[in-house]
Amino acid sequence: MRRSRFAKIVATVGPATAAPEMIRALYFSGADTFRLNFSHGSHDDHARVFASIRRLEEEVGTPIGVLQDLQGPKLRIGSLDGGKLLLHAGETVRFALEGAGDGKESIPLPHPEIFAAAHPGQELLIDDGRVRLTVIGPGDGEIDARVLVGGLIRDHKGVNLPGALLDISPLTKKDRADLAFGLELGVDWVALSFVQKPSDLIEARVLIGEAAGLIAKIETPMALDRIDDIIHLSDGIMVARGDLGVEIPPEEVPGRQKELVRASRLAAKPVIVATQMLDSMVAAPTPTRAEASDVATAIYDGADAVMLSAESASGAYPVEAVAMMDRIIRSTEQHCLYRSLVEASQADEEVTPAHAVAAAGADLATTIDAKAIIGFTASGTTAARIARRRPPVPILALTPQERVARRMCLLWGVHSVVSDDPASYEEMTRIAAAVARNEGQLETGDLMIVVSGVPFGQIGATNNLRIAVS
Repeated sequence: MRRSRFAKIVATVGPATAAPEMIRALYFSGADTFRLNFSHGSHDDHARVFASIRRLEEEVGTPIGVLQDLQGPKLRIGSLDGGKLLLHAGETVRFALEGAGDGKESIPLPHPEIFAAAHPGQELLIDDGRVRLTVIGPGDGEIDARVLVGGLIRDHKGVNLPGALLDISPLTKKDRADLAFGLELGVDWVALSFVQKPSDLIEARVLIGEAAGLIAKIETPMALDRIDDIIHLSDGIMVARGDLGVEIPPEEVPGRQKELVRASRLAAKPVIVATQMLDSMVAAPTPTRAEASDVATAIYDGADAVMLSAESASGAYPVEAVAMMDRIIRSTEQHCLYRSLVEASQADEEVTPAHAVAAAGADLATTIDAKAIIGFTASGTTAARIARRRPPVPILALTPQERVARRMCLLWGVHSVVSDDPASYEEMTRIAAAVARNEGQLETGDLMIVVSGVPFGQIGATNNLRIAVS
């Protein structure tokens, strides 16, 4: 099934959409990759959803990607007496590593890494920043803090220390068990939460190997400080704007989003823009105009994919949310300013033969009005290099690896097909034309650009460009 748009949609599956018929409806409404959120649900729940996705894939005959999103460490206050506590602006409270939770002098905070990182002047946020405090007296197992913005706090609400590098692994015991389960299932992508530094990715890569693509979720200021290294060590990134918007001032998030999309395009790696894109559709059948503009902005920025979370997982209008996102993307990509804005944000490219060949293929297709670019790829890299140019021409990626075809469901403008590697130039052109016609990309006599690596099947060797007639 070929989409009539370039950017992709990632839809989270949850209680509202776990049934096979709902997954099918999400797919036909526009979902390209399905996200399994391991912050919720049991292994059995996720296994049933995964099996339904694979049955749907067999039915439609098109690769479908599955992204496993690991929960990561959750920093939370402990249990409070009565389950809640009202804090007033200006008062001083005390957090204790082994607090009893019976008042403002003993608020439980069972995370030693927070006490190790806290210092005078450090901001401490509770419940996504709804309650804000500043540290005035860190001590051994205790933190005194002044309330800046008061409010009601409840049991187990999240805690943030903006800008503080915490001595904590992004992989908890639960994450490791979830990861092993996901890899056994056969997920195509793994999203790593709470990435602070490049070494966090190395830890995850050792466990994942090449079994799945590794996505770094960018949700801390520390990750922004080392973003080039993080992108280098990952296979893609997710702009997780929810947590990022708590850790940095909200007014900085739009600019950071543009920087992250541009940096990912430079590296020829997919970038997903996520969190609250159509949030009002959790409870309403239509989004706000601001939300529609938010999705459009990500598309104008050149993002590979945009993501729905609660909208498709637990909302009242999950299918409508996917369909709306599909409509916004298509409308944006057809707008008269889209092409100029995407090209204006084009990042400089690496000066290598492989990148030059892929870029030339994309530019040549536009110049000669080719109807499609066909890329033979063993790892997906050739397709990613072509997609980085954001050409106004469909990209058909042929690979002998089913797992590679599924991963490419995240790549901008790429329609992936499982196909045998050619044995010669003549066979290359014949296979490219036959598959393109079969997929509805070309008609007999249309011009096409064929990009490949020689010898065929060698990973990373994008070195051949050919103009052919289908």
